[in-house]
Amino acid sequence: MRYVAAAKSDVGRKRKGNEDSFCLAPDIGLYVVADGMGGHAAGEVASRLAVETIREWMAKYLGGDGAAIVGPAAASGSPEASYLLSSIRLANRLIFDAAQGRQDYAGMGTTLVAVLTQGDTLMLAHVGDSRIYRIRDGRIAQVSRDHSFVQEQVERGIISAEEAQVSQYRHMITRALGLKETVEVDLIEEPAVAGDVLLLCSDGLSDLLEDEEILTAVQEHAADLEQACQALVDRANQKGGDDNVTTLLIRAQAGDAGRRLAKGVAERPTASAGGAGGRAVGRGGVLGWLRRVFRG
Repeated sequence: MRYVAAAKSDVGRKRKGNEDSFCLAPDIGLYVVADGMGGHAAGEVASRLAVETIREWMAKYLGGDGAAIVGPAAASGSPEASYLLSSIRLANRLIFDAAQGRQDYAGMGTTLVAVLTQGDTLMLAHVGDSRIYRIRDGRIAQVSRDHSFVQEQVERGIISAEEAQVSQYRHMITRALGLKETVEVDLIEEPAVAGDVLLLCSDGLSDLLEDEEILTAVQEHAADLEQACQALVDRANQKGGDDNVTTLLIRAQAGDAGRRLAKGVAERPTASAGGAGGRAVGRGGVLGWLRRVFRG
């Protein structure tokens, strides 16, 4: 199986800064979207730290440098799934520690959705209310489960899915990276199906577009994922652009992996809105970046 991917991040219509980050790393089959939270740009720091940490550690693990796994192995027994879980746990701890070390970063955190493609196998991980959708045979389905207060209410039969969409508590999440020393990560491992398209997005998209609107936008630009990402962002902005919007699309195609293709378009040339997607982690890696952040 081979994969084609594209991404777009936009500040939206009402926010001054973009606290979303994404990672396109086709060389190791890694794709990530993170939606940060926290005042004084702390959300931007958290989301960027998440994507850079995960990318750096996945490169180490897949490169065979013998790095130790953090936490329990994946239930599937797949080493690659365990690598992904470990990288996310490391990102969680780094964000948590950074928040403890600087007052204006206190309480910062980030949601996360990540996909790892390895041959004909997909590993999908998520924490929080950013989402993963699958488009297959002309239908769209949400693959991830929102870690949110209203989702728990829906599952208990307290409110309907329609009521959850307009609830004043819809943005109250129950899990995020960086809020505690440890984090529970949901992970699915499944075979890739040729023709499938996966969408990773922040809630700046899913809050404003119905599933069928998302499906239509992707289908209208099926031949060009970059245009499809832009169309999704445009539609969210046309409906108010209440939040930062990040979309990342991955299409599975039959054939040998060969050279994976990926495109990324960022609103700004900084790592907080996609800079981690198109280049290697900066000088000194994550730890060097942290040192520069704390000097600032």
